[in-house]
Amino acid sequence: MTTHDIERTRQIYQECLKLIPHKKFTFAKVWLLAAQFEVRQGQLSAARKTLGTAIGMCPKDKLFRGYIDLEMKLFEFGRCRQLYNKYIEWNPSNWKAWDEFAKLERGLDDIDRARGIYELAVEEPELDMPERVWKAYIDFEEEEGEYEKARALFERLLAKTNHVKVWISYAQFEIGVPEGDEDEAEDRPVSEAAKERARKIFERAYKVMKEHDLKEEVSPIADRMLLTPYLTGLQRVALLNAWKSFETTHGSEADIEKVTKQMPRKVKKRRRLDDNSFEEYMDYVFPADDESQAKFNKLLELAHKWKKEKVQEEGS
Repeated sequence: MTTHDIERTRQIYQECLKLIPHKKFTFAKVWLLAAQFEVRQGQLSAARKTLGTAIGMCPKDKLFRGYIDLEMKLFEFGRCRQLYNKYIEWNPSNWKAWDEFAKLERGLDDIDRARGIYELAVEEPELDMPERVWKAYIDFEEEEGEYEKARALFERLLAKTNHVKVWISYAQFEIGVPEGDEDEAEDRPVSEAAKERARKIFERAYKVMKEHDLKEEVSPIADRMLLTPYLTGLQRVALLNAWKSFETTHGSEADIEKVTKQMPRKVKKRRRLDDNSFEEYMDYVFPADDESQAKFNKLLELAHKWKKEKVQEEGS
């Protein structure tokens, strides 16, 4: 390349690609450099043949992305579609491939096709980061002004996971939805209807978390972490903090006080391990849980009293 011996350069690339044992391992960078060399020489057919051989012999994410990037620069969108189809057929778990495919179609103003790709993506069982695809899909509908479709997606997602981030995103989404013919300017005031919708989302989320306590809600869409009792408490605290921040900005003093009263206290507890030893851990105790426990204790007390009276009656 330094001496501008084009044919000699081509021979060296070809010899290099012959020597690499592609069935065992390969170097995507070499394939891409060889293809880029052919492009600089105006040999598009040779470049495509090189990358096509690479994908057929030893497909890799980097090779697909490099080939697609080449065709994008050439405005060959039909070829890009074909490559994306092969890409997700080869690796359907790659969420980014689905997202980029959908963005390509949206950029070509084919909204229905983009929506169809997202729909296939969220139903893909082997997706590596499904939460990213769901977010991209929801953002897509929101940016298109399809707010009802975005709400429906949130509800579908909540049927799969009760993770706090989903609830908070849902509430924030409702704050940003314009009313009627309102424009979407950033400085427009938040309507009372939007505030009430967001507040209902927070209330609904807290009720769900209180009922389930998230102890059995370990979801593949949730953050990859073990939900210990302390961490499940963190989920509820995160929701309350987001809710309180919302009320501080948009609510009244009474609304803020209502949320503040539900904030928990942190306590130290002990639990028995498998080897019969004990360990200490931190947990959150919520006022609502104290009330529930008090009611349960009262019920137990009444049950014991009734049983005692019944035994006395039978004895007499």
